[in-house]
Amino acid sequence: MKVLIACEYSGTVRDAFLKAGHEAISCDLLPTDVPGPHYQGSVFDLIDERNSNDWDLMIAHPPCTYLTVTGNKWFKPEFKDRFPDRHKQREDALDFFKRLFECNIDRICLETPVGVVSTTYKKPTQYVHPYQFGDPHSKKTGLWLKNLPCLIPTKIVEPQFYIYKDGRRDPIWHTESMKLPPLERMKYRSKTYQGIADAMASQWSNLS
Repeated sequence: MKVLIACEYSGTVRDAFLKAGHEAISCDLLPTDVPGPHYQGSVFDLIDERNSNDWDLMIAHPPCTYLTVTGNKWFKPEFKDRFPDRHKQREDALDFFKRLFECNIDRICLETPVGVVSTTYKKPTQYVHPYQFGDPHSKKTGLWLKNLPCLIPTKIVEPQFYIYKDGRRDPIWHTESMKLPPLERMKYRSKTYQGIADAMASQWSNLS
């Protein structure tokens, strides 16, 4: 298949499909973190939203900064002066998500954490966690699927948490990311886990 991995600079999903024998390219405004087929620029440079095109599958990870429920606190009135454009930024992020999902590619998967897409656009086809695919992390992520079957868990493991003195717990990936500088923190938090990438490449490789 010819596979487009949109909004990815890590190369994780791209390389999983390359390893499975497909023609795959990643695309992002940032350069790729690892060598491999990559287009640095807008994903809409590579797809035609109206007419038929030769992509068999697109997997996209649209930016979630303005879409996740964890960012809702910044919409409170006390932060209005600090983030005056927050509502417009959320609208733009939602429009970008819709454009991707509604573009003329036969098979599509859009992935993003729990957020406002499910209440303002449409609910995800399924939710997945990395710990269902061999990575010991709890991170509820929605998959919006078009002409694709739901992913089947491949290896369920126990998720790891950091336990605070007051009993609160935090996913270990989140506490680890807090030690990183801003750009690296953003990259660490947005990267697709290897188990999920491998499941996509394996389970979506032989579709008729």
